[in-house]
Amino acid sequence: MTGDPTRVPCPLRSAALASPDAEAVVGPGWAISYGELDRRVSASERGMGDLGIQPGGRVALYLPKSLDYLVLLLALMRAGLVACPVSTRLPAAAVAPLLEEAGCSVLVSADEDLRGATDEIPVVDPDVLLADGAGYEGPPGPLDVSLARPATIVFTSGSTGIPKAALHTFGNHYYSALGSNDNIRLRPGDRWLHSLPPYHVGGLSIIFRCLLAGAAVALPGPEATIGGSIPDLRVTHVSLVSTQLLRLLREDADLSGLEAVLMGGGPIDPTLVDGASELSIPVHTSYGLTEMASQVTATPPGAPLKRLYTAGRVLAHREVRVSEDGEILVRGETLFSGYVRDGRPDLPLDGEGWFHTGDLGELDAEGYLRVAGRRDNLFVSGGENVQPEEVEEALCRIEGVEEAVVVPVPDGEFGARPVAFVRTNGEAGDLAPELGKTLPRFKIPVAFHDWEGTGGMKPDRPALRRRAETLNPVSPPTNP
Repeated sequence: MTGDPTRVPCPLRSAALASPDAEAVVGPGWAISYGELDRRVSASERGMGDLGIQPGGRVALYLPKSLDYLVLLLALMRAGLVACPVSTRLPAAAVAPLLEEAGCSVLVSADEDLRGATDEIPVVDPDVLLADGAGYEGPPGPLDVSLARPATIVFTSGSTGIPKAALHTFGNHYYSALGSNDNIRLRPGDRWLHSLPPYHVGGLSIIFRCLLAGAAVALPGPEATIGGSIPDLRVTHVSLVSTQLLRLLREDADLSGLEAVLMGGGPIDPTLVDGASELSIPVHTSYGLTEMASQVTATPPGAPLKRLYTAGRVLAHREVRVSEDGEILVRGETLFSGYVRDGRPDLPLDGEGWFHTGDLGELDAEGYLRVAGRRDNLFVSGGENVQPEEVEEALCRIEGVEEAVVVPVPDGEFGARPVAFVRTNGEAGDLAPELGKTLPRFKIPVAFHDWEGTGGMKPDRPALRRRAETLNPVSPPTNP
């Protein structure tokens, strides 16, 4: 530490001074050291002054994942600016409202479709800002960073589909990485595959964990699969969501070098945990959210199988409790500064400083968290509560079912009934009888529809609900 409790050493500069030749970023057939990465970031930081933005200003990044992206992200933060990664899956017309919501002054992108689509926000080509660091040695000494410095804005849609701009400080990311590295050991020489998008908080957290530990970020090739990248890049750690783990289990890849697989992005299907356990894959289940800069809880190394069906225990620098009505509440050093509204962050907390996540769960006697699902996903059918995630879990336990999403549709007699969208391998057959073995009748979907999945971090429940209402017209009340 610096002696000032409000500041910490810059993780990148510290790693560059301690081990300048250690690998910082690796890709297919290439690698750069911490000394080189620090030089490039420092050199590119100088170009940020040409943007004419005051410290604390917000700069959006709409770019494919690459080494250049990583350099720009770190250079923005070193310059005291706020990096605002934007999903490259969004069409140009959908980008401008997000930039206005976040209060961005500049958009960095090479996408020609964005020019003229962002109204008064200028678009800057990334090559204008990037510098290779040739002939630039940079300051020879340590750097320190204010923990309170605004660092990133991440868009989180929640369950409504309306984007919210979540503002994180440098301290949020720093303590998130610190607590994660206390639980999952990460050392110089380790390689964490950058398997999540950089515009998700999970993608950002990989970068901070590696910087803090002096480990390497492993960037996969554009068309590479996760199963191919793990042996090709000699990956030791990887973060996955359920869909990615499912695909990885299908690839029959060489996973012998893996030391940790961190699962997140939503509830984990127990059958996936079973499949990973059978292959001796070192899985860590977890619970996290954008507002807490990624993980809140996680299972420790070597956790028994029964614990992997939970989301683990609270990590250092966080707090978690469950309210009397079953809602998960969180707070701590990783809690974000708030949602940006009208240019300023708004942090909705209760009187004791807890953030209400909207997730339902329970803590057992040993502090392990079980997540039941989203409060706003729950609906009432004939006077009975239906939690879609419970039905989805039961569906995924049926042989042949790979993914499932359950949504309500209006019903004249019951108020609402569950409808399921299911992705199978062609062997699922009639699902209702199997569900009837474990679920009461009111929780069994009245219809099952084919679903190809979204390919994203989370299913688009609002869109699936609209589709279900089209496929399943409202049933009239039954005459007495």
